[in-house]
Amino acid sequence: MMSNSTPLTVSYFILGAYLNIGYLRYLCFTITAMLYIMIVVANTSLIVVICVNRSLHEPMYLFLCSLFVNELYGSTGLFPFLLLQILSDILTVSAPLCFLQIFCLYTYAGIEFCNLAVMSYDRYIAICYPLQYNTRMTSHKVLILIILVWLYSSVKFLIPLSLSIRLTLCGNIINSLYCNNYLIVKLACSDTQVNNIYGVFATALTILVPLIPILFSYMRILRVCFSGSKQTRQKAVSTCTPHLVSLLNFSFGCCFEVLQSRFDMSGVPSVLRIILSLYFLIIQPLMNPVMYGLQMSKLRNLCKHVLRYKLLTGGRKR
Repeated sequence: MMSNSTPLTVSYFILGAYLNIGYLRYLCFTITAMLYIMIVVANTSLIVVICVNRSLHEPMYLFLCSLFVNELYGSTGLFPFLLLQILSDILTVSAPLCFLQIFCLYTYAGIEFCNLAVMSYDRYIAICYPLQYNTRMTSHKVLILIILVWLYSSVKFLIPLSLSIRLTLCGNIINSLYCNNYLIVKLACSDTQVNNIYGVFATALTILVPLIPILFSYMRILRVCFSGSKQTRQKAVSTCTPHLVSLLNFSFGCCFEVLQSRFDMSGVPSVLRIILSLYFLIIQPLMNPVMYGLQMSKLRNLCKHVLRYKLLTGGRKR
């Protein structure tokens, strides 16, 4: 174990949040692997259905496709390495791999919030300006919005990551299941004022930039609902409910992760801390494809058609 008092060159980090589970590691490995397989199958299936069927090449479904791709991206940033650590009981991670994981998980969170923001804007146009929807939400505009979501979230985090990489550290133990930028900054012997200032700034950008269009969109949607017909209110409820549930669920999971990394949670049982730290990386990728797939009739019916076709063709081959 490396010293926590003198500067050192860190080539690897120790993840200190793992429990000594003994033979239960095989059960944990099986459960984690099943969760990852479910996430991959559910999200990939809906991505394929949306891409293959031209009738789903509409703004709402294209934004959903971007959301599902991001779920796969975030899950892949966590699960393969987590499975390897559970099975091998190796609690160390090389510094380059650690920073790569940080980039994946932080950009995943940023893309998720921004994607939910453009989806709220899409719902605002659909409900408040239904007759102008096709002219306002063109395929060109949708493509630009999706590219901006991914570019903005990725580029925004390159600065705090580069600042963290250059730090001189006095330790290498991260009290987490996965690499965390804030916990690495806390290990620094050198001055971290720039890191902390830009960290707050980057967090504000991650939250406020998506939050402004979300609040604006739902304020306008609510105004239309209260002044509109019963049919308008029903349309708003049916199309906005999955989005609101997804937004609140993800915000709930991110809040727990921020609280755990920044405050002393020693009074909370270790198992509960582990579950809460993984919440936004497990529940969101599992919930979104199921919720949107069940809620949106067009998507649900096409999934049923694809599944029925596969079963029929499989039966004929036999």
